[in-house]
Amino acid sequence: MRIIMLAGRGNSTRYIYNGLKEEFEISKVLLTDSKSRMKMLKRRVINLGYFNVLNQLLFQTIIVRILKILSNSIINIRLKELNLDLTDIPDEVLINVGLVNSETTINTIQNLNPDIIIVNGTSIISTKVLEATNAIFINTHVGITPEYRGVHGGYWALRNNDKKNFGVTVHIVDKGIDTGSILYQDITEVKKGDNFLTYPLYQYALAIPLLKKTLLDIKMNQMQPYKKENSRSRLYYHPTFTKYILGWLLKGVK
Repeated sequence: MRIIMLAGRGNSTRYIYNGLKEEFEISKVLLTDSKSRMKMLKRRVINLGYFNVLNQLLFQTIIVRILKILSNSIINIRLKELNLDLTDIPDEVLINVGLVNSETTINTIQNLNPDIIIVNGTSIISTKVLEATNAIFINTHVGITPEYRGVHGGYWALRNNDKKNFGVTVHIVDKGIDTGSILYQDITEVKKGDNFLTYPLYQYALAIPLLKKTLLDIKMNQMQPYKKENSRSRLYYHPTFTKYILGWLLKGVK
């Protein structure tokens, strides 16, 4: 099987690559850039309104920065406990393609002619990219779908007192946002002292063995995608400053 990754530049891309590399050859990792901040903000304003977007920015610029300062030690502990590897991906494996939906991305995928594309941490992938290859696009979503689509699924499950849905989903990528057919899901629990920045570590640790199962299924032609019937589906966004503080004070979810 020819396997490549189409991924963002965050640490989670290294977790996944390093978690798979001993058992599966990932020939190339196509690194994508984020959209311009201004474009993302304009889109959020259209969807959520000025007040909510401003409140989200306060969360990101104040709360997240404080958590980063306070969480260094607990993050390092969790990385070791969960066996997540932050080793740099070899330079010869990396290809910078710019925006995920660029012509460069399409041309690179077509030239590599993969069977499987493991997606992680990119912007929404366009239909044009999805249809430019016969490869199967597989995504790791840090949330249980369809109940927790969008971002920060683990945080929102805890915030909603829905611990049974703190987990991860490996699914096929389709034209929607985290709406593709499910391949595997699993759930776990967090420990005392964890917070918004450490929740995803548990989810990526869960995802790696599920990705291994998925790749073996594809190799053996035994992939069995499915969709849940009669399950609520909701798209979540970044927390606002106000909701985060209320969740911390009233529910103890940091």
